Amino acid sequence: MAGHSKWATTKHKKAANDAKRSKQWAKMIKDIEVAARTGGGDPSANPTLDDMIRKATKASVPKDNIERARKRGSGEEAGGSNWEAVMYEGYGPNGVAVMIECLTDNRNRAATEVRTAMTKNGGNLGETGSVGYMFTRTGVVTVPRGEHTEDDLLMAVLDAGAEEVRDLDDVFEVICAPTDLRAVRSALESEGIEVDDAEQDFRASVEVELDLDSAKKMLRLIDALEDSDDVQNVYTNMSLSDEVAAQLED
Repeated sequence: MAGHSKWATTKHKKAANDAKRSKQWAKMIKDIEVAARTGGGDPSANPTLDDMIRKATKASVPKDNIERARKRGSGEEAGGSNWEAVMYEGYGPNGVAVMIECLTDNRNRAATEVRTAMTKNGGNLGETGSVGYMFTRTGVVTVPRGEHTEDDLLMAVLDAGAEEVRDLDDVFEVICAPTDLRAVRSALESEGIEVDDAEQDFRASVEVELDLDSAKKMLRLIDALEDSDDVQNVYTNMSLSDEVAAQLED
């Protein structure tokens, strides 16, 4: 898992500096709108909305855009789209399981774009449930290494529901149930520990380790899927060794 998570973190940082920034922003705005519509427009009473706003702020999304999305979602302002959550499942190259999380106002368009990306990049869509059983919805809080040790973090989050702390070199991941995300984040912050990110993720119980060639094919598929405006997140059970991750960064 460490190789995969580390690569995902690196890839995310790289993506923030390239042409994908505006696409990232658009997806964050959509998340804010949906969170406000689902749980209300007050971030102090809606943990999901609070997390989405923090993440968008950290990614330098303009405050006006964030506020308008919050208002559209909560109904304070007209113009919100009727976003619908859809999950597609299938396999990528080398039998890697793929879950594709979409927020769309047009299911037919989303299905077509996902199917096209999969077909053109060595993947194929499966039935609902075909790979979902391998994944568990998980809460993940990312903490920059700084001066902290694994024990520091464990002591801070033990009573907040954290299940595990993982050392990924540059960062730590604190794993918890999605319902404990806010408590874990608050526990860390109350100890003066900076939180880089807090989000729900899908983690696989069985992983497929890829060599460099297979990893490149898989990443091409992920990039093609993420190019669709309807695709919010792509989850896989691929695992990369540190060696392969390093080669990909070269």
